[in-house]
Amino acid sequence: MAKIVFVSREGSEEPRVSASPETVKRLVGLGFSMVVENGAGLASGIPDADFESAGARIGTAADAGAADILLRVNRPTAVEIASYKSGAVVFAVMDPYGNEAALAGMAKAGLTTFAMELMPRITRAQSMDVLSSQANLAGYRAVIDAAHEYGRAMPMMMTAAGTVPAAKVFVMGAGVAGLQAIATARRLGAVVSATDVRPAAKEQVASLGGKFIAVEDDEFKAAETTAGYAKPMSAEYQAKQAALVADHIAKQDIVITTALIPGRPAPKLVTRAMLASMKPGSVAVDLAVERGGNIEGSEKGKVVTVEGVTVIGYANVAGRIAASASALYARNLYAFIETMVDKGTKEFSINIEDELVKATMLTNGGAVVHPTFATAVPAEEPAAAPAPKKAAPRKEKVASASDAPAEKATRARRKPAKDDAAKKEGL
Repeated sequence: MAKIVFVSREGSEEPRVSASPETVKRLVGLGFSMVVENGAGLASGIPDADFESAGARIGTAADAGAADILLRVNRPTAVEIASYKSGAVVFAVMDPYGNEAALAGMAKAGLTTFAMELMPRITRAQSMDVLSSQANLAGYRAVIDAAHEYGRAMPMMMTAAGTVPAAKVFVMGAGVAGLQAIATARRLGAVVSATDVRPAAKEQVASLGGKFIAVEDDEFKAAETTAGYAKPMSAEYQAKQAALVADHIAKQDIVITTALIPGRPAPKLVTRAMLASMKPGSVAVDLAVERGGNIEGSEKGKVVTVEGVTVIGYANVAGRIAASASALYARNLYAFIETMVDKGTKEFSINIEDELVKATMLTNGGAVVHPTFATAVPAEEPAAAPAPKKAAPRKEKVASASDAPAEKATRARRKPAKDDAAKKEGL
């Protein structure tokens, strides 16, 4: 019997969907029986009829209870988890850091869950990298949002009435989102500069036509992890960099911040004093607002004025271009699921020794198994068997993935990226 795959409709604040007609058709071709919740794709411009034409059945939320595999954009709620059958496999962006109770709830429900944002940044997994696909679109949208709020033209214009100078755009963080922001701002005709604490970013910024701004001392030269992420910098370096950046920001029209380190609060990069130094009518975009923000005074989900600067703090920026974001996310999911299907028998099975599975599996067999999170969520002991009269009850120790040293397992998961394209930061 074919495995049933259920595509959920997300909440009202999430316009993206975890499948597209293209990926539904391809999953059906792999032998899956596809059920799409009614209205799941409407906010992404995909009517139910398009999913039906691709081979899916349109169902309701109740159909999730019979599904073997559930595809989602975001981690399911407690109510949704309660409706899933034990043993079901869930793929989503799980946001596991600081959400131990939610992980414990999924483990207790007997779900096998995968956090797509934990996909290792290696060549084999590039097509499955949801952080990159979504951050790429977020970087693009950040520039469009900034241009919308900016009361002047972006490119230099030579007219009979005089010259309109090009806008000056400064991008803080040259990861996936930052590089796309640089490229987009350049295409709109802006003069672009950027900064990052990773040495490799200097060449990448220059290749897109941007000017690189950074204190390039010995600490800077060693400021990148083997996985391609920025390392936390010393207080001394941060002070020197802040002074350089403060002077540079005072001359800019638009600032876009993208700095995030997985599992940590967003670093504060732009202070109120820096904003106050900018010209009236300037714009700042905080792409890290959902993790506390890079810009002092930014507010999640709002556009506010701080020290005379318009500060944009939209949440879920990739979702602001939901049609494109959904199409890319759906392909990321398909590429991962395809690795778990035998091409001959079309049987779906999970190889727990696969490096991609090890890196992304959060819960399995009633326990939190990911080494980074297993120690934060204690395994529950089963109820003791009835003991003979007057005998003390006996407790059995439950084996857990936390028995293995988390640090060692994490190092094993974080294999070095195999090419420059894989060495991007999380946002």
